[in-house]
Order: sequence, then structure tokens, then C-alpha cells
Amino acid sequence: MSASDETASGRALIEAGSPVAGSMSRAAATVVFEPGAAVVQVDDRFGGALRTVASESAAIAVPRERVRAGAALAFAVEYAATIHRTGRTARTDGFFGERLGRRPVAEDLAEAVVGAARRSADERRVRHLGYLLAEATHSPDLDVDLVDAALRLVETLTWRQLALLAGVGRRDRIPLPMTPLEDDPRPWTAWGAREDVAELQRCGLLAPPPATPRPGATLPRLRAADLRLTRRGVLVHRLLVLDLLHEDAVVAALTDLGLPRS
Repeated sequence: MSASDETASGRALIEAGSPVAGSMSRAAATVVFEPGAAVVQVDDRFGGALRTVASESAAIAVPRERVRAGAALAFAVEYAATIHRTGRTARTDGFFGERLGRRPVAEDLAEAVVGAARRSADERRVRHLGYLLAEATHSPDLDVDLVDAALRLVETLTWRQLALLAGVGRRDRIPLPMTPLEDDPRPWTAWGAREDVAELQRCGLLAPPPATPRPGATLPRLRAADLRLTRRGVLVHRLLVLDLLHEDAVVAALTDLGLPRS
């Protein structure tokens, strides 16, 4: 395949993300493949990594996986452009440099994010997977092993769990309800949402950890207002940029728990 063919196929992959990322996909493809004609800009090295991975992923055969892959790269461009406008610079610690016998870390991570997006049947998560790629690219304090571990953890989380993490993360600005959570609610939706909270506690994303009752002891009921992000939770919240997760998703998660939004 010629260089021009690779460019065309890689650009087409990003543009294919439009069913999930909307019309922004075409603009993102221009930023990556024709930066001189783009209205917004991203770091040249980041754009180069995206060009490589988009071209390498262009042959994805499953139509909806192709949509998700393109959308993840488009969302990465969208958030990277936002970061660029604020004056935050991309990392300069070798993240984009060639390694002996290996390609740059930036390309490895971009491929991992594309893979996670392809596997994400719940397409609401794809936006924040793209954001993770852009955030990691501008976060020199986060080493690649830590980002890889966070990405693997993120793949196990449901959309409702991400919404709950987002709600806890913004609790200082928008207080969470003081109403106690039922330990074993009867409605299935409420039971499933309560299980989501417990799983977030068990995997170390939310504090306090699940309480273990002693025989005969009565434990105080957990309230949404008692929940805090652990350090692991802060990492996931930061990488996925959950401050930008839509408020209606947080409200829906609390409603599933049977709680009002304060």
C-alpha cells in the first residue's frame, strides 16, 4: 500500500467514528492527517502517533468495531485540542521517541485504547477512552505501566460505575445525598446499582471499603455522602476525565440506587 493509500484509509477510519462521535470525526481526521488545514491544533508528535495507529487499524473488518475505533481517536483529538488551547504541553520524557526494537510508547498506548474501544459494546464509554489517551499524553507524572494498569481496570467497569465515580468525584461541588443506601434492595435495578457501589469499593476505587460485620454486630448504613475516591479512584477519574461525564448520567445512576440528587 502506498503512503497516499495509507493516509486515505487512516483518515477514513477516524471519519468512520461519526455514528458515535458525530460530525466532529471529520474535523478530527483533518487535524490528524491535514493539520495545516485544521481550525484547531494538537501536538505534532501526538498527531503523528494517531496517524500511525489510524493507518494500522484501517483494515478493521467488523463495521461497528471500526466505528468505535474511529470514534476513540476522534475523541482523543477533541480533548487534546482542548488541552492544547489551555497551554498544557505534551510530555517530553521519551513518550514519543523510538525505542530499540520497539515503537514509541505513544503508539502502543493508542493501539491499546483502540482495542479497548473496539471491545466496548456500551459505546458511551468510548468518549472517555479517547480522553484517557489524550490525558496520558499530557501527564508526565504518570508512567506507562500505571496508565496500562488503569486502562485494564477501566475495561471491567460498567457505564453506571463510571457515572458513580463521576458523582463521587464532584461531590465537593454537587453534594451527594445523605440518604442511607439499602444493603439488599428488592427491586432488581436498585440491587444492581448497589452491587456496582460495592464492587467499586472492593476493587479499591471508592472508600470506605466494604464493612465486614462481626457476629451480632449492627453496622451503620452507608450513605452516598460518605463515599470518597481512593487514590486509585482519583487516577481513574483523572485519566477518563470524568469531570466531563454528562450530569444526566450521574443523576440516572443515583436514581437507580433509589436516591434523589441533592
